[in-house]
Amino acid sequence: MELTTVWFGLIAVLWIGYFCLEGFDFGVGMLLPVLAKNDTERRVLINTIGPVWDGNEVWLLVAGGATFAAFPEWYATLFSGFYLPLLLILVALIVRGVAFEYRAKRDDVTWRRRWDLAIVVGSVVPALLWGVAFANIVRGVPIDADLEYVGGFFNLLNPYALLGGVMTLLLFLTHGAMFISLKTDGPVRYAARSLAVRIGVLAAAVTVVFLLWTQVETGSLGSAAAFVLAAVALLAGLLAAAAAHEGWGFTGTFVAIALGVGGLFLALFPDVMPTSLLGGTSLTTTNAAATSYTLGIMTVVAIVFTPLVLAYQSWTYWVFRKRISVHHIPERPAVAARP
Repeated sequence: MELTTVWFGLIAVLWIGYFCLEGFDFGVGMLLPVLAKNDTERRVLINTIGPVWDGNEVWLLVAGGATFAAFPEWYATLFSGFYLPLLLILVALIVRGVAFEYRAKRDDVTWRRRWDLAIVVGSVVPALLWGVAFANIVRGVPIDADLEYVGGFFNLLNPYALLGGVMTLLLFLTHGAMFISLKTDGPVRYAARSLAVRIGVLAAAVTVVFLLWTQVETGSLGSAAAFVLAAVALLAGLLAAAAAHEGWGFTGTFVAIALGVGGLFLALFPDVMPTSLLGGTSLTTTNAAATSYTLGIMTVVAIVFTPLVLAYQSWTYWVFRKRISVHHIPERPAVAARP
């Protein structure tokens, strides 16, 4: 197997890891005003992802770095053509990260309310725009014969891409609700489990439509198998959650997202960024790749350090595996809202 194919697969794995892990972070953030009735319950929700959210974002950093090193032409075209949506995602992630750290810095109701809003917005924007971005990558964008993106921002806002954004938004909401039901106890747990099933039904319908559209347009035999298994996993997860098996419910959404993203990469291969222009040139794993020497060094580094990173992150999840509830959160003194 050529190293270009190996690194295409590794980058796919990195994006799968990012969406599966950061996906429930986004879901928790979006559900903050829905499932939490007071500040104590909001602190419970935030504490479910508090020890892991920044580690989950490492998958994005590594995916971006690996793309830059292994497929520099892909990286350059992607970040120039998708500059505005990627900038919006970056700003949203920064705001969300700051909000996690700063909401408890002052004992003031208005202060915390504003940072909570920042968490919600900082979760909604990436959850929506990542789907839009990946849908456009799979569908194809205007790339000319010089491998340059020649479209505009509104080229990215086509019906297929917008459907992809709605799909990721709903999937991450479902995934986050599943995670909350798995990590909490008491009323929040039961409300999250019920909500996961209700949102999950809508997410499943949108996901099936999007994956069918993808399969018809650009799919392969491999992507078809992945899409079918993703739909089965999502349905199984919803049925498990409805039967009060939160662990299996979360596993179902996790596997569904993993197979769905994997199927998109299978539908994309061997392109990494197809062109939608008749006279354009698609970026492929061959014409967008770095030198064999570079890929060889990267492979050695990946073999050495990837097991260490996975072991550390697995240990983190094991340490913080127990459920939390409102009785674990010390009460704040009552503070009146500012006029």
